[in-house]
Amino acid sequence: MGPTASYMKKIYHLSTCSTCKKILTEVKAKERGFTLQDIKTEKITPAQLDEMHQLAGSYEALFSRRSQQYRPMGLHEKTLTEDDYRRLILQEYSFLKRPVAVVDGKIYIGKDVLMC
Repeated sequence: MGPTASYMKKIYHLSTCSTCKKILTEVKAKERGFTLQDIKTEKITPAQLDEMHQLAGSYEALFSRRSQQYRPMGLHEKTLTEDDYRRLILQEYSFLKRPVAVVDGKIYIGKDVLMC
């Protein structure tokens, strides 16, 4: 998957997340032809995450400290590096701040998806 992925309209979301559902409805994702990827049932690939990183500028910008795994793993007591953020997001889908929309080479993270 190369740069062509940037030219589509895709939203990475979690189908069980009420905030994601609300945002997808508000932006009329299905009606506007977005490709939807439920990150729980279709894991994010390293290439997809690296593309998001390139657009966002850092893995930290894509990382959710609100994940239920954050405190139990003791991550709140550690200083995380960009490599740590990448590894954790690939290891546990709930560490991706969501939803994430990639539209024509631009990225929208969390509630910013409402702006796409």
